[in-house]
Amino acid sequence: MGSLKKEIFEDWVPLITSFVPETLLELSKNDVIEELSLVWNTIRSSFIAPVLRVLVYTCLVMSLMLFIERLYMSVIILYVKLFGRKPEKRYKWEPIKDIDDGGGGGGDSHSGDVEKGTSNYPMVLVQIPMYNEKEVYKLSIGAACGLSWPSDRIIIQVLDDSTDPIVKDLVQIECQKWANEGINIKYEIRDNRNGYKAGALKEGFKRSYVEACDFVTVFDADFQPDPDFLHKTIPYFIHNPEIGLVQARWEFVNARECIMTRIQEVSLNFHFKVEQEVGSFTYAFFGFNGTAGVWRIAAIHEAGGWNGRTTVEDMDLSVRASLKGWKFVYVSDIRVRCELPSTFKAFRYQQHRWSCGPANLFRKMFMEIVRSEKVSLWKKIHVIYSFFLVRKIIAHIVTFSFYCVIIPTCVLFPEVVIPKWGAIYIPSAITLLNAVETPRSIHLLVYWILFETVMAMHRSKGTIIGLLETNRVNEWVVTEKLGDALLKSKSSSDLPMKPSEKPPLLERIYLMELFMGGYIFLCGCYDVAFGENWFFVYLFAQATAYFITGLGYVGTRKPNS
Repeated sequence: MGSLKKEIFEDWVPLITSFVPETLLELSKNDVIEELSLVWNTIRSSFIAPVLRVLVYTCLVMSLMLFIERLYMSVIILYVKLFGRKPEKRYKWEPIKDIDDGGGGGGDSHSGDVEKGTSNYPMVLVQIPMYNEKEVYKLSIGAACGLSWPSDRIIIQVLDDSTDPIVKDLVQIECQKWANEGINIKYEIRDNRNGYKAGALKEGFKRSYVEACDFVTVFDADFQPDPDFLHKTIPYFIHNPEIGLVQARWEFVNARECIMTRIQEVSLNFHFKVEQEVGSFTYAFFGFNGTAGVWRIAAIHEAGGWNGRTTVEDMDLSVRASLKGWKFVYVSDIRVRCELPSTFKAFRYQQHRWSCGPANLFRKMFMEIVRSEKVSLWKKIHVIYSFFLVRKIIAHIVTFSFYCVIIPTCVLFPEVVIPKWGAIYIPSAITLLNAVETPRSIHLLVYWILFETVMAMHRSKGTIIGLLETNRVNEWVVTEKLGDALLKSKSSSDLPMKPSEKPPLLERIYLMELFMGGYIFLCGCYDVAFGENWFFVYLFAQATAYFITGLGYVGTRKPNS
């Protein structure tokens, strides 16, 4: 047997050596390793390192753009707060008075005398779009029906796209219950979900009774406005005909449910307390949040109505209305209660929609914004550069590419140097500027940084999908809400799961997070062995965040009903 193997080997040697250069055959084993090392060093110094340097400089430029934008907004918001430049001081605002007695405060929706003294109140349509919202449908319907507005001057329109017949019956019964109490509530359904939420809102406008309405307010199924919501918002329209939108602030009822919701609160507080406020103060423009806002119906019609071409129909309408010259007002003192996604799956789907939609809208509307003749050059620059490019595209892409890909990779290539100001000082400054509006969660900053970087992977992916308009560009998954079942619980640890409710293994494990965690962890190990910059401290922490998320240990568990 041994002689047979020897004969076969001797027969194959001439064939193998015919494909190998003679110079390489003459080399010893050590010489081969040395030659391969030389080739690799040439490739890394001539190709890989220069490309990495370009990527590093590109990310540093984007980081500077993001920092300057954050710093600019912080200066503006500081000025607004120091000098008390609230909306009621910039615009005329007076309470609506009853015609009969001259008193303020308005009529009562449950009053028997609804005809006398209410003609001074404009007709308001309240739209509540929902889709299989079993856990929360009562919240928004009950809150809308409790608005203290004359009952003859308000119409509650429930737009139910539910496909679950049990949920549809429950919603219809709830509407009928309020109708029996004298509330002017309409239950509307359609035979398709074309355009998703935008399609439902647009379909609702086709009803004949809407023609009598002057204003419309939208509340998602988990939003609960205070009874005086309309009394605080409508006067802005009455005394300022140029205003097309009044946006209220969201207040989160489950912000302290878990670390994930507290981290969301930090990010969203910056959005509402800084981004929206600055946009309202400087350019009278910001993105409508899709809910908890009031529109002048004439502004919606002039802008072309609701459009379902992207998954951010609210932002789409905002940009189009702004290009027609309408002004927007953000009022932070008006707060509407709502629920944050408390499961990672729900949050991930939401963030995909919120990152993919704006990028796709930017692609579709860029030239329309440039060609607009009704807005100033500075407003165009603000919308294109600040609103879209920096906040909706660069912020997502640089967070993931720089901190999760380029920095770990540069550890493997020590000839590529990342300056400390770009790796430490600028990110730290951006973090502090984001977190300053939520001082009660300042101790969670490290968690916020690590988790936001993990989520940046999904946001950057969504951004690229939106820009390239690939298959998932119009994917719409309604954000799962837990409603009273979650809010009545003292802690997520008290919420047992039924065996049948436990998600399958593949639904609890996220492979992309585990892959990224593994890559960053290996780079950290390399840095421990050969590095000199102590990047491994950050890399191990970031890898841990990816592993925890990838193994499904983020967010709360869905409670039993």
